[in-house]
Amino acid sequence: MNQNSNKVKTEGDERESFKTSFGLLAAAIGSAVGLGNIWRFPYITGMNGGGAFILVYLICVVLIGIPVMLAEFTVGREGKKDAIGSFKELSPNGKWYISGVLGVLAAFMILSFYGVIAGWSLEYIVKSFGNQFAGSSASEIETMFTDFITNPIRPIIWQIIFMLITGAVVATGIEKGIERFSKILVPLLLVIIIILDIRAITLPGGKEGLDFLFKPDFSKITGSSILDALGHSFFSLSLGMGIMITYGSYIGKGEKLGKTALNIAIADTIIALLVGIAIFPAVFAFGIAPNSGPGLVFITLPNVFAKMPGGYIFSIMFFVLLALAALTSTISLLEVVVAYVIESFKMKRRSATIISITLITILGIFASLSNGPLSGEVFFGRNLFDFLDYLTANYFLTIAALITCIFVGWKFNKNNLENQLTNNETIKAGYINAFYFLVRFVSPILIAIVFLAGIGII
Repeated sequence: MNQNSNKVKTEGDERESFKTSFGLLAAAIGSAVGLGNIWRFPYITGMNGGGAFILVYLICVVLIGIPVMLAEFTVGREGKKDAIGSFKELSPNGKWYISGVLGVLAAFMILSFYGVIAGWSLEYIVKSFGNQFAGSSASEIETMFTDFITNPIRPIIWQIIFMLITGAVVATGIEKGIERFSKILVPLLLVIIIILDIRAITLPGGKEGLDFLFKPDFSKITGSSILDALGHSFFSLSLGMGIMITYGSYIGKGEKLGKTALNIAIADTIIALLVGIAIFPAVFAFGIAPNSGPGLVFITLPNVFAKMPGGYIFSIMFFVLLALAALTSTISLLEVVVAYVIESFKMKRRSATIISITLITILGIFASLSNGPLSGEVFFGRNLFDFLDYLTANYFLTIAALITCIFVGWKFNKNNLENQLTNNETIKAGYINAFYFLVRFVSPILIAIVFLAGIGII
C-alpha cells in the first residue's frame, strides 16, 4: 500500500485510513477472528459432526462469505463514509442505506451482549490464575459458571472493564489505535493458539480429536447442519454488521480488494481450524463429548484443564487467548458505531467513543442481568441476552447483507464496481465475472434461505 495514501479525502476533511497492508489485514482478520472462532466455531462444529461440517462451511465461505465481504468493501471504499453514509453517498435518493442502518444497529446490539461474554473471559483468567478448576468435578465447574453469570454484580464489573479497554483503543483512532493494536494482537493470538495446539496433539488419545476434525463423516450432515454452516459464515466473517463497509472506507486506493477479502477469509478459516486442533484432541483425550454446545468453552474445557497435565498453565493461556480474540472483535464493532456518530453528528472521535460505549454498556448491563435477577423479563419467549443474539443473527445481519448484495449486483454502477476491483484498471481482476454472478444470484439466494430458516419458515 502506498505509504503516502493513509489519508482519504472526503468533503474537504482528512479521513483516517489504514497506513499499511498488514495493518488493514490484521484489523479485518481481528474482527473476524473473535469469539466466533474461539467460542462459537468449536461448539457448532462439535454439534454438527466435525470434519464434514467444516467442508460444508468452507463451501459457504466461498459462495457467501467472500462475495459479501468484497461487496461491503466496495461500498465502503467507493462511498468513503460510515456504514449508513456510504450508501447515501452512492444512492442519495434510494433507500439502500437501510442496510447500513441495520448494520449499525446490529453492531450496537451485538457489542452489548458480546461485551458481557468478553467480560466472562476476564473472570476466567482470574479463576485460572487462582487454580480454581483443580480438584473440581464436572458438576462443580458447571455450578461455578452458572453462579457467576447469574451474579448481579461481578459480570457487570468485568463487562465495564472490557468496554473501557475497547473504548481506549478506538478513541485513539484508526492508525494509532485499531491498526497498531491489531498488528500486535493478531500475531499474539496465533502464537498462543499454536502453543495450545502442540500441547493438545501430544496428549494420549488426542488423535481421535484430529480424526473428528479432519476425517469427514457425511452421514452426520443434515439440513440443519447446512443451515448452521451458512449462518456461521456470516457470524465468523463479521458480515452484515457494517464492519467491512466501515473498514472499507478506510482502505486506500492502492489496496487490492479481492486479494484482501480472500486473505481474510483464508486466515479466518485457518485460525478457526487451529482452535479446533487446540480443543478437540483435549476433549477426546479425556473422554468428554464434543457436542457440548455453547458451554464448551466455559464448562467443558475447564473440566479438561482440571485433568490435564500442565492444565494450570494451559488454562491461563486459553482464557487469555479468548480475551484477546474478543478484544479484536469488540474494537471493530465499536468502530462501526463510533464512525456513524462522528460523521452524523460532526463529533470528535473521543466524545463519540465515550457516548457510544456508555449507551452500549448500559444495554449490556441489562443483558447481563437477564441471566440472573431479570431472567423473568422475556421478549418473545427469550431473555434480553438471548433476544439480542436472536434478533441480530436472524434478522439484522441477513437482511443487511441481502440488501448489500442486491445493491452491488443490480444497482451499483458496473464501471465504478470494476474500477474499484481493478484499482482504476491498474491491476488485473480476473475474478470479476465470477464475483458478479455470485453477488447477483448465488449469494442472495443462499442468504434468503438463511433468513427464512432463522425465522422458522423453512
